[in-house]
Amino acid sequence: MHAAAEANGAFGHPKGLYYLAFTEAWERFSYFGMVSLLVLYMVDQLLLPGHAERVAALSGLRTALESFQGPLSSQAFASQIYGLYTGLVYFTPIIGGAIGDRWIGQRSAVVIGALLMAAGHIAMAFDLTFLLALLLLIVGSGFLKGNIAAQVGALYAPADETRRARGYMIFMAGISAGALVGPLLCGLLAELYGWHYGFGVAALFMLIGLATYLYGYRHLPKKVARPRHGAARLTPGEWRAVRALIVVILISTFQSVTFYQMYNAMVIWTQQYVAATVWGFRMPVPWYQAISSLGSILGVPLLFWLWRMQAARGHEPHDLEKIGTGAWLSAASSLVLVAAIFVSHGAQINPIWPFLCVVGLGVGWLYQWPILFALVSQAAPANLKATLMGITYLSLFVSAILVGWIGGFYERMSPAAFWALHAAIAAAGGLFVWLLGGRLARALQPA
Repeated sequence: MHAAAEANGAFGHPKGLYYLAFTEAWERFSYFGMVSLLVLYMVDQLLLPGHAERVAALSGLRTALESFQGPLSSQAFASQIYGLYTGLVYFTPIIGGAIGDRWIGQRSAVVIGALLMAAGHIAMAFDLTFLLALLLLIVGSGFLKGNIAAQVGALYAPADETRRARGYMIFMAGISAGALVGPLLCGLLAELYGWHYGFGVAALFMLIGLATYLYGYRHLPKKVARPRHGAARLTPGEWRAVRALIVVILISTFQSVTFYQMYNAMVIWTQQYVAATVWGFRMPVPWYQAISSLGSILGVPLLFWLWRMQAARGHEPHDLEKIGTGAWLSAASSLVLVAAIFVSHGAQINPIWPFLCVVGLGVGWLYQWPILFALVSQAAPANLKATLMGITYLSLFVSAILVGWIGGFYERMSPAAFWALHAAIAAAGGLFVWLLGGRLARALQPA
């Protein structure tokens, strides 16, 4: 069932869109609130003597990682844990999307995922269960992410490409709202009262997200019956579209590496080199991640206006061009940090520089992630939509693993070289779009 069969909600979109957007906002609040603290928490407390010994299985994990990479400093070990955690958070939606498609339905999968994630946030409050907490969050995310995103596309008629793309922008605005408030509140609580208060409020808001989803249950798409062996019945044109979508998803990995390093090495760099006091107020480091989300929120109406103006003149960029633009914006944002390092001449860096960087990353994210979702929802074959939504998260799995690995070189490189590397990585994504965009766009055109 799609939106054509029900009354529209605000701004001409289905009512179910807003329940999904608010559910995702609460979930993103809990996720980004926790992850904005994660690396600092590990480096400043959990991995220190007196704490590390109490974490179940931590020594075994360290031994396993060091058997491949050699001795790891606390910062490098924390970076590896961050990369593995965030990578697996974005890998498991492939499995969860397939389970939602074929067996339990997307709505039930989201409920299961929310419950597991709430349990994971609660377990974060204890040193002993730190790794168990990460495991619960990983599995819960697998059930929730691919299935809730697929439901957004299912609210619209198959040919309603324009409203679907706008719907995903509204859905992503909900994500940005959660990603804004999460680091602000969790970061402030951690600064004032301790780490576990920040983690505890993340659990509370995950439960509020589940309540929101259940309240709007009747407005959400029901499970769609899937034909057995459906993938074998794809037409040649559908197979071309699937292959093209996978290439686009892989290209988006480059920008994601640059964006998500903001939650890993950038928090350490900010703590070390950026002036902590702004106008007499000590600014918690996680607030910079919140500023990025603010850039994404404020960027939504700005980009809507820009794209309408371009469309009126017949020059609105197609989806692939927008994804390429996002990559170039992320590259430019990393170069802002390089410029800040040279301008500071070794003194503490003015907070305006990382502020400009994270705002640019937030706007670049709008050009990438919601557009990628809309493209997958529009071009994917009907019986593979949720699965391909899960595969979309595979780009974040790959990028997160790379973020953790590359973050391990932070202490071995100069800060300027480290951020210049990330500018080059994002620019590589823009270059691939420029080189392959025409062929990919033709493959994604409906037959």
